Amino acid sequence: MAAAGGSPSIVEYFGGEDGYRCGYCKNETGNLSHGMWAHSMTVQDYQDLIDRGWRRSGKYVYKPIMNQTCCPQYTIRCQALHFQTSKSHKKVLKKMLKFLSRGDVSKVVSEEEPMDSHIENAVACDFAYKGESHVSQSELTPLSVDHTERVENEDQGTGEKKEEGNVQKVESDSLQLHADIETPVPGEPSHSAKVVHAPPKPGKGADLSKPPCRKAKDIRKERKLQKLLQNQMCTVEGSQLQAADPVFLLQNSESKPNQPKTIEDFVFASLPDDARHKLEVRLVPVSFEDPQFKSSFNQSATLFAKYQMAVHKDTPSECGENEFTRFLCDSPLEAENAPNGPECGYGSFHQQYWLDGKIIAVGVVDILPYCVSSVYLYYDPDYSFLSLGVYSALREIAFTRQLHEKAPDLCFYYMGFYIHSCPKMRYKGQYRPSDLLCPETYVWTPIEQCLPLLEHSKYCRFNQDGKAVDEGRIKELGRVRVLHKRIVMPYSVYKKRRKGPSDEASVQQYASLVGQTCSERMLLFRS
Repeated sequence: MAAAGGSPSIVEYFGGEDGYRCGYCKNETGNLSHGMWAHSMTVQDYQDLIDRGWRRSGKYVYKPIMNQTCCPQYTIRCQALHFQTSKSHKKVLKKMLKFLSRGDVSKVVSEEEPMDSHIENAVACDFAYKGESHVSQSELTPLSVDHTERVENEDQGTGEKKEEGNVQKVESDSLQLHADIETPVPGEPSHSAKVVHAPPKPGKGADLSKPPCRKAKDIRKERKLQKLLQNQMCTVEGSQLQAADPVFLLQNSESKPNQPKTIEDFVFASLPDDARHKLEVRLVPVSFEDPQFKSSFNQSATLFAKYQMAVHKDTPSECGENEFTRFLCDSPLEAENAPNGPECGYGSFHQQYWLDGKIIAVGVVDILPYCVSSVYLYYDPDYSFLSLGVYSALREIAFTRQLHEKAPDLCFYYMGFYIHSCPKMRYKGQYRPSDLLCPETYVWTPIEQCLPLLEHSKYCRFNQDGKAVDEGRIKELGRVRVLHKRIVMPYSVYKKRRKGPSDEASVQQYASLVGQTCSERMLLFRS
């Protein structure tokens, strides 16, 4: 999926810097990564980059040097369409239902980390401040791509005609997911349909004048479907449900015989009329042009500061509005809408959890062509008893499945990095089935096959085919696209024009890390 008519990605490559402090093992210089500043990026380019081990923190995009860094970070994805809730996941989902229905407060607080650990992003983010580009925007405005061929064929004066940046605005219509939709609580038996199992008494058999006896399970199922149908046209908070939503809920809440409950059975379960609390989940595009994002910004930023100070012991100066904006609101991703894409479009979003009219958690996500990528989660520490890190991850998996209904290619949930050498970060491996990315061939491998290897060595090549190579590797350096003096040209032409020492080693390293496809599509800024 190319950015039809949109601006190409523009990146500045910084190379591999000196080691910096690791947030996992606390090694002062052990954390090593390659980095680049993304002035703008298409969702397809970012999808391809994370499938080669890259990850973003704000506008800074980095890739751990896997065979050198102290704590190797493996890209992990969950196969959302095949996801099965574990016992511990069900406990968290039921705990939320009990809290919303009756106000029950669990005394047991889950110790699982939320997606994503701030430690992992904070270090990269600090590095981003040092490496942030100060190049003027006029230098970055690429000319029409048509000029590429002309530059290749003629080395004479090319007209420097400015092209207005074709920035696609994020649609302000935000997709809303409601946790309080009227569907029955799965797993809770209907009291009126309870059957007392007593020893059978001797008799003459069935009374044919009465209707045949029916199983309590069938009666519950019938009532459940009737209630779903009755509530299809109900409104929540005065806003009509999207037409597809009730159908989606109906399909997913029909538990087939002898099959475990789906994640939707829990997430979209109905609440009693006298429920103590109301939870609403809103998807808001990360854009100051969007009225919902703008109106909730102060509340969201205040919650971020409260979370960072309580959970990660930040000082107030480390989690102010500027830091919040740079870390979780600035995104290089260009919003994009496609005919076969989700209704909310692709790009960066905040998924806000509103409890009784106030925000108690925010999940930062990127919606990409093949996945929902979890960026970060922060929440009100006063509600830590609800295990919001786990709950939000499960909601995001359900959300991925919902987007798949409209966008068939979108079927994975990316959870950032899996760090086996840090026991506290192994919780991501509990969302099954999941795969880890081979750091050498960029082939996905089921996590069950990876774990025994990681027990022996913290750095592993997962692809067991010794002859397998990186299929997306750079093959022609001359075809790398470069943006130089506002002119787009292949590296082969730029190399002839360049004055000063050769930069071929740096360009070669960049191209080998991003791969041939991205190197020919993205523009590498050269001053």
